[in-house]
Amino acid sequence: MAELITVEDPDDPRLHDYTGLTDVELRRRREPAEGLFIAEGEKVVRRALDSGYRMRSMLLTPKWADVMRDVVETAEAPVYVVSPAVAEQVTGYHVHRGALASMCRKPLPAADEVLRTARRVAVMESVNDHTNIGAIFRSAAALGMDAVLLSPDCADPLYRRSVKVSMGAVFAVPYARLDPWLDGLAAVRAAGFTLLALTPGEQATPLDEAAPHRMDRVALMLGAEGTGLTAKAMDASDLRVRIPMAHGVDSLNVGAAAAVAFYAVATGRPGS
Repeated sequence: MAELITVEDPDDPRLHDYTGLTDVELRRRREPAEGLFIAEGEKVVRRALDSGYRMRSMLLTPKWADVMRDVVETAEAPVYVVSPAVAEQVTGYHVHRGALASMCRKPLPAADEVLRTARRVAVMESVNDHTNIGAIFRSAAALGMDAVLLSPDCADPLYRRSVKVSMGAVFAVPYARLDPWLDGLAAVRAAGFTLLALTPGEQATPLDEAAPHRMDRVALMLGAEGTGLTAKAMDASDLRVRIPMAHGVDSLNVGAAAAVAFYAVATGRPGS
């Protein structure tokens, strides 16, 4: 069992992994460089451990030290216990879930390795909102997508907000970066995938007519909120597809659109 270490000084260097969690730009640089990410909340911490991520340390308030007792008992990393006030001073916000863990990142696989056994893949271009990234990964896991591919400028799936919104689903779906981007799309096609570009454009084929669930291997392309896929990405696709809309609604949030499209792509496959 790991020793519970009480820390009263928010400037204690042992808490370095948890400092300034609300400073997005700082954390986006620091975390990949230092090979760590932050799991927040009991369920997310447990899912990270169950997915094979190694813990660097854990930061708990007294209440959550009891809730996480079984994790503490098997932890091989230091477990720091702080008051809620100290936790807020360290992290920059009120940690109402009271359980944080600093986890070691794993090396990202190459895209061809992820594609080798996949049949249904989500491909994101320039999706740089962490909430959308988390929501898309959660839908991908729930609706039977096999993998996610990200353009180089997509947000980090292991950023705290992405992990939290996904409820740990980022640990369940394999993902890789496509770099260089357009050449990477060509490689996806060469691996036997049909590239479907999701767009609200009226000239695009309705998803039900495209029947992607009957295609052998499908890569569904999603663009950033508002701007959508770039013209070059659209041109690299095999077919442009859309979700039919009613009541004059012209588009959906990319997270909601992804969920609808994933269902169409992977109908009958969740859990398989």
